[in-house]
Amino acid sequence: MRFIIFLLFFNMSIATAQLSYTTISLTKSLDETSGLELYGDYLISHNDSGDKPKLYIFNTDGEKILEIEINKIKNKDWEDLASDSEHFYIADTGNNFATRENLKIYILNRQFFPQGSIQIRYEAQKTFSREIKNEYDAEALAVVGEELVLFSKNRKTLKSEIYSFPKVAGDYVLTPKKVIDTESLITAADYREEDDLMVLTGYNFMGEQFFYTLTDFVKNGFENIEMNKYLIPIKPAQIEAVKIINANEFWLSSESEEKKKPRLFHLILSEE
Repeated sequence: MRFIIFLLFFNMSIATAQLSYTTISLTKSLDETSGLELYGDYLISHNDSGDKPKLYIFNTDGEKILEIEINKIKNKDWEDLASDSEHFYIADTGNNFATRENLKIYILNRQFFPQGSIQIRYEAQKTFSREIKNEYDAEALAVVGEELVLFSKNRKTLKSEIYSFPKVAGDYVLTPKKVIDTESLITAADYREEDDLMVLTGYNFMGEQFFYTLTDFVKNGFENIEMNKYLIPIKPAQIEAVKIINANEFWLSSESEEKKKPRLFHLILSEE
């Protein structure tokens, strides 16, 4: 069933946009879906912590086609999946309590064989004691040219730090390139070079779900980022992944909630 919802987006002013979405039940194998990418005519996702190091290929009806277990890597807390023409990048960057010292991004080739990893740490983090409200969690990864861009899930400020670093194996110490006031916990990112468009998803402590567009992302060079924020009227849900189809259409996926299946959403955004 397709739902047509009218909602508001927030930038410097308030205006009206039209959003419609189709809801599709996902395979139960993806009860904690936490990343989303295209693979030909199919989609790929993975679960976060608690699952084996597996990728799941499924069709746009939510039906599982294939699952692939990847040797020689671990799923400590996989949080997002990004890709370019040669590689997939799995963000093992979940860090709920700021205790991890082994944050990394796995690099796979297009046949899903490991090709090394990118080790990261935050320059500002000096201790690794358990902290519930911290700024060192990150769940949103995107490929932007020759770099990876990572957005923080900052439980202290509900803002998001933007980090960028080369998409080649190595050790990197991260400092923020920019901080954006999302007023939510950012859970996913995707970038489309053709439109110079970055999109994000997030939620607040009241369970409200949000969708963001950051236009002219590269052109602005992290400066004067124009961010539009849309309320997505989906409850109960926790949206954890996003994939751009084109400038106005997007795939979203959410974790299983209240004993229901995880869900895939085809979202369409258009001006009134």
